[in-house]
Amino acid sequence: MISLLKSGCVAGALTAVVLGATAASAQTQADQLAVAYQSGRNQLGILTYCSEKGHIGADVVEIQKKMLGLIPAPADKSGGDAAEAQGKKGTIAVMGVTQDIETIAKAQNGSAATYCKQIGDVVKQAGAALPK
Repeated sequence: MISLLKSGCVAGALTAVVLGATAASAQTQADQLAVAYQSGRNQLGILTYCSEKGHIGADVVEIQKKMLGLIPAPADKSGGDAAEAQGKKGTIAVMGVTQDIETIAKAQNGSAATYCKQIGDVVKQAGAALPK
């Protein structure tokens, strides 16, 4: 499960770029976009958490905001607001499963700083493909 959460978190950064990704529980395009939006917002919260802890730079947060701009926001943004709030507390929320970054890092014999850096590096890579 920890590997799933790590993969899900990293994939969350890419979900904002790859709008055609389908989620197992998403049935319609609107559902798919809502899942992508919520994942992107959680990722934004996680990156904000990581930045506030000094593990990554604020530039990574800005890249994530640009990627989020590629996803049409749903009329009801409350799910995204909640997902981002969880992320700001250091909680990864992927498809209804939540896990604390510190717990994941310890289970992988790592640190939150290393975990944050890995997420930040993936976001930077995805962001490099964005139009300037």
